[in-house]
Amino acid sequence: MAGVLILIGLVLQILGFIGLTPLPHGVGYALWLATLLLWRDIPRRTRWQAGALAAIGLGLLVLARWRYAAEIAWPTVTSGNTYVVAMLVGVSFIGLIGNRSGSKRPLGHPVTGRRGTLGTWLGVHLLGTILNLSTVFMIGDRLTRRGPLTTPQLLALNRGLSSAALWSPFFASMGVVMTLAPNMEYSRILAVGLPLALLSGTLTTLELSRRFDLSEVAGFSLSPRSLLMPVVMAALVMLFHFQLTPELSIVSIITFLLPAAALASNLPAGPRWTLHRVRQHTLSRLPAMRGEIALFLSAGLLTLGLSTLVAAATGSEWTLFAHFGPAQAVLSFLAIVASAVVGLHPIIGVSVLASTLNLSGNEQTLFAFTALASWAVGTSVGPLSGINLSLQGRYGVSGYRMMRHNLGYATAMVVLVIAVMLLNETLSLFA
Repeated sequence: MAGVLILIGLVLQILGFIGLTPLPHGVGYALWLATLLLWRDIPRRTRWQAGALAAIGLGLLVLARWRYAAEIAWPTVTSGNTYVVAMLVGVSFIGLIGNRSGSKRPLGHPVTGRRGTLGTWLGVHLLGTILNLSTVFMIGDRLTRRGPLTTPQLLALNRGLSSAALWSPFFASMGVVMTLAPNMEYSRILAVGLPLALLSGTLTTLELSRRFDLSEVAGFSLSPRSLLMPVVMAALVMLFHFQLTPELSIVSIITFLLPAAALASNLPAGPRWTLHRVRQHTLSRLPAMRGEIALFLSAGLLTLGLSTLVAAATGSEWTLFAHFGPAQAVLSFLAIVASAVVGLHPIIGVSVLASTLNLSGNEQTLFAFTALASWAVGTSVGPLSGINLSLQGRYGVSGYRMMRHNLGYATAMVVLVIAVMLLNETLSLFA
């Protein structure tokens, strides 16, 4: 029942892209009902975290209504982060793309050492700028052909994707930031974010080669054969984004494109086989995403509660800082990264920060960089970030284990980001 409800949520989200909404807010209702049905099966720690986030969010909404008489559209409170959850559900269908017979093609000699690790980081980073989280599964699943993923491989996947938030115009973080700071100058973000991302790749390669013996660790080969499916999917995303459905965001395109590609790849074997695989996926893989779904939905409810209470309590006139300059950017950046370490997704900190600021035109670019850097560093180290939750759900690695291994990397990235922010005062990087 829960798997079917999750599938219904995905279908309703896709129907919404073409203007069909048979059940208003039905995506949230279906996903939340599935989460409640699976609640007892969610790992205890995740269940407590999601429950606390949801309870606090609801409590803040009740407080805003009771204390400040805020107008709250209660039927819509289940809709927070549903677009992200729908994308994750859509991405899960990538497991249905590939060899139908189940036999594995012979693998060539693996690329190992620093070169292999750099190949993994670079492959995830470049393709992830367009395909977002789906790239991690494409490359990660390919690496698992040689055995369970090792810690260096998982860290390269994590950092390759999270660092793309620093500059990619197609990344989920950029979509959020463009909404919160519509007058930011992307060219300035690119000029600073891309070099920082390249430093992240260099740092990852050097650090992992120092901490681990990479001589037998297989990496992702940037060969035409390895890149075929990711590049084809990236080309399709770009085709839909620029030509066929320019009104849809990258996240929305991925949400419907990957399930469609999965169906198309199975249809040559016949409708019965395709239906069998979709049914199997619905009854096994989708319920297995219960932890990720619960946390994203609960985080969305918390964000809604916080922003509603802040707006009601301040009359939308109070601001955290009278002026948003380098010092304020550093404080905000550190606070959001710290909140990510204790388990809050950076989108919460970024959204709350935006709701407490009144940004002028020149300040919006600095705010945008602060938000993107917070997202890049916070998602790499945060145990409950989308990338770490997905690695946990797909490959069984604990988000807290990933956090411990990423603390040194995150510290180095924090120093680099703060240096850029402070240089802004003298070089006017974001003026």
